[in-house]
Order: sequence, then C-alpha cells, then structure tokens
Amino acid sequence: MKRLQNRVAVVTGAAGGMGRAHCRRLAEEGADIIAVDLEENAADMVAVAEEVESLGRRCVTGFADVRDPLAVEEALNTGVTRLGRLDTVVANAGVYADLAPTWELSDNSWQRALDINLTGVWHTVRAAGPHLGSGASIVIVGSTNGIKGGAAAAHYSASKHAVVGLARTLANELGPQGIRVNTVHPGSVATPMILNADVYAKLLPDLPNPTRDDAARVLAQRTILPVPWVEPVDIGNAVLFLASDESRYITGIQLVVDAGLTQKV
Repeated sequence: MKRLQNRVAVVTGAAGGMGRAHCRRLAEEGADIIAVDLEENAADMVAVAEEVESLGRRCVTGFADVRDPLAVEEALNTGVTRLGRLDTVVANAGVYADLAPTWELSDNSWQRALDINLTGVWHTVRAAGPHLGSGASIVIVGSTNGIKGGAAAAHYSASKHAVVGLARTLANELGPQGIRVNTVHPGSVATPMILNADVYAKLLPDLPNPTRDDAARVLAQRTILPVPWVEPVDIGNAVLFLASDESRYITGIQLVVDAGLTQKV
C-alpha cells in the first residue's frame, strides 16, 4: 500500500519547480492532486496534470492568485467536488524577488511579499478548513529565512517568519480535531527562484555578470554538506513525510531541509 493511497492533496504554486515536485511526489505515493496556480502558467499546469496522470492518479487544475480569497476558495471547492475529499494541504505558493537592503525596499515590494507569502497561506488554509477531517495534514512551505534573518530580504524573511507563527497557532486550534500543521523550511533549492541573474548578483555584487557556477561556489561555502543547494525532490520528500501517517503525531514543528545551512558555524 502506498503511503497516500486514494487521498487527495491540494498544492498551491503547483506550476513552479518545488510545486511540481510536490505534485509528482505525492502522486507517486497514491494521492490525487488539486493543482492551483496563476492562469498565466496554464501551459505548465497542463504539464503538471499530464505528469500526475501518467502515474495513474487524477489531477484537477485550478487557477487562482492566492491573494484573492474568493478565487482560492473556488479553485479548491471545485477540486474537492470533483475528487470527493481533501486530506492534505500544501501551501507552497510564494515569491522571492525585489531583493534590496531594507531601506531601499519599496512599499509595493514589501506588501507583495506579505500578501503572497503570508496572507496567501492564510487564504489557502482558511478555504481548505471546512473540507478537512481527522488525520488531515497541513504543510506550509517556509524558508530558512523563516528560521534566521537574511540580508537584502527583509520582506521575504518577515513573511516566512510570520507563517511559522501562523502554523503554530493553527496546530493548537486544529489539533483537537486530529489535524496536524507543520512547516518545511528549504535552504537554497535548484529552481528558477534561486537560479536566476538577480540572485547571482546579490550573492556576488562585485563580480560583473556572475554565473550559476559562480553562485554555486558561494552557496557551497554556506552549507555543512558539500553541496550548494538541494533539489526540489528533497523538499517533496519532506512534504510527503509530513502528509503521511509516518508523522501522525508530529505537529507544530519546523522541518528544515538545507544541507546544514542554518547549523553551520
């Protein structure tokens, strides 16, 4: 028996690197998927659905900006109606952009990060709540910047610290109903959110046109294990564990997957 056989999971930000990995990993273990992302990512969502269905599972795609509570609710309700239940919530949608020192951040950059990374999680969990019962699991994807601070990312770090508080509160509120709530905190992950020119420039501000290899050398110096980043499947494996009965008595924790980034002295 697969670990999530015949269960249903909703994944927000499903078209992106980590979101797609979550959909695939949960489907590999028997889950049907409600995949939610922006309509502008429709082509990628088709690919996600095809990948899930190639594993013998059903996939319902829905389009919503997590900043829009009505759109999130509609996408989720449609998915539950078609698939019949909801067992797992993976609040994965997030942004890591407009990196700058705190005093140079615009009001729009600050608010966008909070609206998507924090309020979007709240919208997702609130819409899912009426569909969840005993044994359900909510997994919120945070960041190592939700465990420690990060220069030039005050908006991102603040939003990711905040979801830890939200998750701890939800764990206390939903625990008596048998519903678990935990956060997963990736370090650098090999997705376009990290592997892009803006991040390379932040890592090596004195180097003209830094490359992926240049960034890898810098990031490898920050981890205990000899790698610059982890792969999306490594975060998917952590999400799978927290979604499965293997973690049935784990709630309110922060599971860090960062190759030792937050522990290096």
